[in-house]
Amino acid sequence: MVSQRLSRLEGHRRKFMAVIDGTPECYRAVHYAGRRAKNSNGGLVLLYVIPEGDFQQWLGVEEIMRAEAMEEAESAMAKASQTVREEIGVEPEIVIRQGSAAAQIVSLIEEDRDIAILVLAAGSTKEGPGPLVTMIAGRSAAFPIPVTVLPDTLTNEEIDALC
Repeated sequence: MVSQRLSRLEGHRRKFMAVIDGTPECYRAVHYAGRRAKNSNGGLVLLYVIPEGDFQQWLGVEEIMRAEAMEEAESAMAKASQTVREEIGVEPEIVIRQGSAAAQIVSLIEEDRDIAILVLAAGSTKEGPGPLVTMIAGRSAAFPIPVTVLPDTLTNEEIDALC
């Protein structure tokens, strides 16, 4: 059971969370979450999860792979942060974790009780709507807050008009 959200209490503000996962659609989710945060005087949390299973090598190789994965995560977050700052005018909170995406999302929601809405965007590739949207649709992970899923056809201009 999820802890009570604090985002509506005095001294708190509602935060929107988007996950940077390297898919093309994740940036639409970031744009929407950033717009919603700005227009509601809220906050934006960007989460990047490094998959745990990527590092099962010899110790020396494992350390190099972990360092490379962290470097990749930091680079992706710097790019997303800069875009949000420049296009929307919001300073995002950056969180990088390692493990299962679903477990890390739920863990962060539990830790930061101001996070009130998870924003995802569906993809339009032949592989399906994307790993996180597929996970939600398959009910393999139930999130303790509302989840907004953007259709794959929305442009940033259409998102701006909606927010």
